[in-house]
Amino acid sequence: MSRAFVKEPDGGPPEDEIPERRVSEHPNHVTPAGLRQLEDEIGRLRAERLRVAADEDEADAGERLAHLDRELRYFVGRLESAVLVAHRATDEVAFGAQVRVRGSDGTERRFAIVGEDEADVASGKVSYVSPLAQALLGAHVGDTVTWQRPAGDLQLTIVALDDPDTQ
Repeated sequence: MSRAFVKEPDGGPPEDEIPERRVSEHPNHVTPAGLRQLEDEIGRLRAERLRVAADEDEADAGERLAHLDRELRYFVGRLESAVLVAHRATDEVAFGAQVRVRGSDGTERRFAIVGEDEADVASGKVSYVSPLAQALLGAHVGDTVTWQRPAGDLQLTIVALDDPDTQ
């Protein structure tokens, strides 16, 4: 039979396989809370996988298991590559810091500089590789930095550095 009539991919994963999650090229720095989040997520995914595997009535169990396995591979890999960076009190914005800033419009905001997997902008947690964190890192209270954004540059004055363990 001619190869043209056989539906097999030439190398690579089968067409219906879920693609792997992209892994950042940056070092996987994590805060102590970020490390706990990775461990908790792996535990949650393992428990969910056991539940789905045991549920004979789940119609899409194979697809769900493939998705859970992919997520487990990602988070186990992230845990294995994690570099714990504990925040140390300093007068300089650093990884793990809680930074209070005032914009040129007078609005104050608080950001925590965290690892990529624990970043959550809605909660005020920004990745250390984000443009905002890059603008803030190394600055001191009273310094004004420029946050380069697609919507236009914004001047931010650092008002305070707060202890992340008390937040």
